Amino acid sequence: MRSAFVLLMCVSLSVTSVAVGALADGPGYEVWLIDQSDTRSDGGGTLYVYPGDAVSGLDAASAVPEVIDLGGAARDRCLAETGSAPRRPHMLDFDARHEVAIISFVATGHVLFLDAAKREPIACIDVGAQAHAAFSAPDRSFVLVANQNGKLLQRIRTDYGSGAIALDAAATLDLATCTTPSGAACEDAALRPDNAPICPVIDAASRLAFTTLRGGGLFVIDARATPMAIVAEYDRETIHPNGCGGLQVGDKLYLTAGGGTSANPLEWDLYAFSLGGFASPASGPNAPAPRLILSRDGVGFVDAHGSLLTRDGRYLWVGDRAANLLVVVDTRTDSVVDEIPLAGAASADPAPDLMDLAPAGNRAFLALRGPNPLTANVAGVNNAVGSTPGLGIVRVEAGGARGVLQAVASITHVVDGVERADAHAVRVRVL
Repeated sequence: MRSAFVLLMCVSLSVTSVAVGALADGPGYEVWLIDQSDTRSDGGGTLYVYPGDAVSGLDAASAVPEVIDLGGAARDRCLAETGSAPRRPHMLDFDARHEVAIISFVATGHVLFLDAAKREPIACIDVGAQAHAAFSAPDRSFVLVANQNGKLLQRIRTDYGSGAIALDAAATLDLATCTTPSGAACEDAALRPDNAPICPVIDAASRLAFTTLRGGGLFVIDARATPMAIVAEYDRETIHPNGCGGLQVGDKLYLTAGGGTSANPLEWDLYAFSLGGFASPASGPNAPAPRLILSRDGVGFVDAHGSLLTRDGRYLWVGDRAANLLVVVDTRTDSVVDEIPLAGAASADPAPDLMDLAPAGNRAFLALRGPNPLTANVAGVNNAVGSTPGLGIVRVEAGGARGVLQAVASITHVVDGVERADAHAVRVRVL
């Protein structure tokens, strides 16, 4: 097991880079990267904060981050407020003003709120079994939590002005026992065999939450209702398992399906929904129908996961952590225009996971998995295994139609001679 002493002695930075020309977009942002390997025997994890100007040129690989041990003040705050310690920080989000960071811990039910500028904890909520993902509504009024193994969708009220951050228990939707608008059981062996929620993707109006499911299927939720209510239902044949990447362009919302579970180790699907179709009640199951943009199921070693939109929304990038590439989709035509291979001089096996974009749009940042991934990896398949855990820096070209992995700012956390570092969450914070 890890300890604070092991972290201080063993966490260091190494560098890998490719000399391909400077990338200058100046300061004005930070890149937050989370290593989900615990720093204590009862939890922890590490937050790395890179200054934007430090990851903007040829020396990006040697950027020195601020290092925050989540087994310190954050753990103490959670212990004081919940009586238990958080384990394995997995997902990261910011409120719309980038003043508050929200970190969900996948091995416990903790959702941690940090003052983003001070890096200090301001609240810790324990939702129960497992907080896989916690995402902020664009209007900052609430955070939705996918309590994965609890099979619950939960809502946290967030009045940051008054400091009131609290679980809204009356809003909770039990995805294992509920009934859909059509009268079907929410969890059903044929329709939706495993309703562990993966990611609740919230639309720009802060009303609808597209909640993906581990066993396949999807619920579109009225996130403002109390309790939250299903407004549209989809089965596993329509929406495949383990979706998490979701992004909105105008009236269109993109959603991926991926692998990473023993029941479904490899998967690659991309869907698009017209949000206008949800203006009126659904006419039945699987309506309004999504558009299948691309499916690579059964064609090899594939695992769709993270995604981002280029600065003007023209291109959508979808990461494939198994195949080590990014698929580029033109959002005007919903067609694949290119692929960006990532394996090469900077990393032989990057295993890209989550990703985000610099404010200027000329650089993308990828969380690169480690050789001993702690989540979403299937033993013997090794869909999430990477060789260079850390921050991948991609130079964005042709307005987002192309890109090149320029450098890797590596992290390391060696315990008993074994590399345990495993980067997962990454977000850009605009200053």
